[in-house]
Amino acid sequence: MTQLNPQQQQAVRYIDGPLLVLAGAGSGKTSVITRKIAFLVEQCGIRASNIAAVTFTNKAAREMKERVGKLLGGNAAEGLTVSTFHQLGLRIIREQRRELELKNGFSIFDSADSQALIKDLLIQEHGTDGDQAQHIQHRISAWKNDRVLPPAALAGVKGPADILCAQAYKRYQQALKAYNALDFDDLILLPTLLFEREPEVLEKWQNRLRYLLVDEYQDTNSSQYLLVKQLVGLTGGLTVVGDDDQSIYAWRGARPENLVQLQEDFPGLRIVKLEQNYRSTGRILRAANTLIANNEHVFEKQLWSELGPGDPLRVLSCADEHAEVEQVVAEILDHKMRKRTRFGDYAILYRGNHQSRLLELALQQSDVPYQLSGGTSFFARNEVKDILSYLRLLVNADDDNAFLRIANVPRRKLGAATMESLGNFANHQHCSLSVAARRIGADDMPEASLKRLRQFSDWLGTTRQRCQGERNIDGLRQMLRDIQYEDWLISISSSEDVAQRRFANVKLLLDNLLQVMRREDVDLEEAITRLLLRDLMEQQEEEENAADQVQLMTLHASKGLEFPHVYIIGMEENLLPHRSSVEEGNLSEERRLAYVGLTRARQTLTMTMARKRRQFGETIDCEASRFIDELPQEDLQWQGGEKADAEQGRQRAEETLDSLKALLS
Repeated sequence: MTQLNPQQQQAVRYIDGPLLVLAGAGSGKTSVITRKIAFLVEQCGIRASNIAAVTFTNKAAREMKERVGKLLGGNAAEGLTVSTFHQLGLRIIREQRRELELKNGFSIFDSADSQALIKDLLIQEHGTDGDQAQHIQHRISAWKNDRVLPPAALAGVKGPADILCAQAYKRYQQALKAYNALDFDDLILLPTLLFEREPEVLEKWQNRLRYLLVDEYQDTNSSQYLLVKQLVGLTGGLTVVGDDDQSIYAWRGARPENLVQLQEDFPGLRIVKLEQNYRSTGRILRAANTLIANNEHVFEKQLWSELGPGDPLRVLSCADEHAEVEQVVAEILDHKMRKRTRFGDYAILYRGNHQSRLLELALQQSDVPYQLSGGTSFFARNEVKDILSYLRLLVNADDDNAFLRIANVPRRKLGAATMESLGNFANHQHCSLSVAARRIGADDMPEASLKRLRQFSDWLGTTRQRCQGERNIDGLRQMLRDIQYEDWLISISSSEDVAQRRFANVKLLLDNLLQVMRREDVDLEEAITRLLLRDLMEQQEEEENAADQVQLMTLHASKGLEFPHVYIIGMEENLLPHRSSVEEGNLSEERRLAYVGLTRARQTLTMTMARKRRQFGETIDCEASRFIDELPQEDLQWQGGEKADAEQGRQRAEETLDSLKALLS
């Protein structure tokens, strides 16, 4: 407790009712949450198994649980729940699956699975090519986040486009039920509906979770807010930590107004503000405070720091987008040499993923190591997920999720209607889809569909027998030839080169399997099992093995992170703020996004802009972002363009020359 400032201590010790901790960027909110959990266990006599802490990423949940474990020591943290909202919802659903009429082993559809199902349904029902599947998926997700079920969606639509979305929503839900499947939004929606319908189930969970702590509360949507409200009930055992200035996810349903709603739902709400920043220098915080003051606020706060004023914020005005990335790379190399830093001390942030392409080329040309966050992981690539699903079925014939993914990949004319009939039959028989495919008869499905389904089922059985006990991958290579997977990739890829790169990923996967068999002296089935475990662990390992590399990421992805030296590129009108956000009246969220970028920096912050930029085949003139004008101008140093200070340029050149001389001597 002695390591906490007075406001942090107050937030930890207050347990007499619901508490809102308004935690500014870098104000030590994770310390407050972890120490409050320890305080509840050690000083308040609440068992760890009766406490749940909820956050938004697996990484944050893991780190939080590790820190609590170290604080408590021994077995005191046993039974503690530290998870994401979706993991908590999944835990409730698994325990209450009978009330939710779900079979054991239900499947969870990711975004790609959901979009593929919607596309199949559009083709089947409307004869369209499924181009609207992504838009309809987003609309369905928004409905679910706002707890609007298909009948209400249909009742509230206006116009043909809305009607199509609502009808697709109804059919999508029917198909999910037949498949014994849920999507990610269901993991929050279903527990809230169940708790409303069955109060005794809600009471059981309220008694189990006597205290709830929620991180990043400004990012909650309507369903997540209600889930928290239901679990807390009348006891008031609730601490939420949030920052309305860092709410940047409205596009995926987040409602920063949930922070305000707390005051209405919990009249006795106590508010504690954490305003001391332990991350950034004074000038960076003054810039961030000045910028965000242009937004309207319900809760006022001012970040401050004891780390000294620090360096001025720099603005680089560059001729075009090529000069911009070259300048940033040169700046990093120069600064690293002068200050004897690591590449891992630098982060380059941008508004859109497309801005990373030129950056990557410039970094590669200068042999600067970098890590691109938000790129597609190997195991997340569609072709790898396809073959992994085949492998999962080879070791577990009852894996319904894998069966659903590859039944029609490559296409076997086993479309949504056939799979829905099979799913309904499997639900009625209380068996897996693989078993249902062997049992189902002509009374439940058209003869042609039944024939194709049986052929697929028989082939799977034959392939499984062929691979049993193998210590090579000959059977898997034959499997790829049987399904003509390479030809399938060529038919669905934008070019043959793209198809070949995707098939190379498949070959790499099989080679990996062979290495596992040889290195660990196991048969094919055991090697597949170990590879599937690696699939689950890979993202965690990637996160934990951060090497000495410059970090590249979007401003959205940077939230929650910090770096000694930060570059924000593309500080221009129509980029940041983004043109579509300005047109849609979302300027406040764009300003919050810029605020998040500024507050990632610990020691130095550099912003860049291009005076000209090529877009859609033509070169356009660019204007500096209005957010630069909103910063305290006395704390800015310009380089390049009309506002540049020649004296500053000479000083930097002399510093670089001195560094070179020191290295040579």
